Amino acid sequence: MIELLHSSHLIYDVLIVVFSGLITLLCIPSILHVARSRHLYDDVGHFRKQHDHGIPRLGGVAIFVSFTITTLLFSIIEKALPISYLLISCIILFAMGLKDDLSGVNSSTKFLIQFVVAFILVVLGDIRITSMYGVFGITQLPYIPSTAFSILLIMLIVNSFNLIDGIDGLAATTGIIVNSAFAFLFMYISQYELAAVSLAMVGAIIGFLKYNITPAKIFMGDTGALLIGLISAVMAVKFIEVTKIERINVPTIACAPALTIAILIGPVFDTLRVFTLRIAGGKSPFEADRNHIHHRILRLGLNHLQATLCLSALNLLSIAMVLMFGWLSNSLLIVLILAISIIANWIITFSLRSKEREHFALRNFFA
Repeated sequence: MIELLHSSHLIYDVLIVVFSGLITLLCIPSILHVARSRHLYDDVGHFRKQHDHGIPRLGGVAIFVSFTITTLLFSIIEKALPISYLLISCIILFAMGLKDDLSGVNSSTKFLIQFVVAFILVVLGDIRITSMYGVFGITQLPYIPSTAFSILLIMLIVNSFNLIDGIDGLAATTGIIVNSAFAFLFMYISQYELAAVSLAMVGAIIGFLKYNITPAKIFMGDTGALLIGLISAVMAVKFIEVTKIERINVPTIACAPALTIAILIGPVFDTLRVFTLRIAGGKSPFEADRNHIHHRILRLGLNHLQATLCLSALNLLSIAMVLMFGWLSNSLLIVLILAISIIANWIITFSLRSKEREHFALRNFFA
């Protein structure tokens, strides 16, 4: 009976991914046609752009349509996740992202709308982190600190996906890795509704990725990147929360906080890194530049696909490390995850300096 139940869930999950992917695949050709006929192209010539010809950046529209339809059709409405608040937040963020992709939105407006979306999810939807599992000595969080921390965390993750959307396939591949990991973990602990939401996003991105791998025919734009970031953030918060409750015949995951950080380390580490460097340099943390990790890898001579594969491998390495050493404390695992990212960044820095100076030397590690 248990095997039959698992088999039915597996078929259900496969259907979600296939259905979601097909909707995206059907939508994108029409979006490309409209974008070309209306000349809705990317801002060619901008100093951060990696392409020398106009490419539509409305792929996020297909991701949004696919995710929304699939979630409404396949998700079971229950207390595990307030679907109404989730979709309201997605619609608000979609509207802002679409406006930004078509004509631009200033950073203060983006920040305000992201705050409103996070507020709806955390305060009205009660999607928030209430326990830190003893990480760095912190256990239960009172309501106000829990709310503030959860809002800031959601905004950080949403922005991090938007910031890594700088080369072909990176944001999409990262979104697939992140949501596939959460889907697998939710299925492992029998949280099938949450798994369905993650898989709806996975399918939507897979359908889009066909048109976004180098040479890209379409970009996801802010519409897609913000939506992927939002769903990833919600899944991260829910995963940390549902695993703190011990249930009969359900496996426990004591390393949930560390595993969540490992899953999201790629975009989050890059965002914290560039924000820190910008603030240290006396600039606004939201001022665009070409100092993201993916930009630096391109300067080493790798192409978009190679850079995406390198960063995806680093992401998977962090996840594998936590799964292998899950018996360690969350605090120690988080330190190890950060150490892997810092060392990888240090190696890139060394390689760039060596390339610019045209020779390898130990001092290139330090200056």
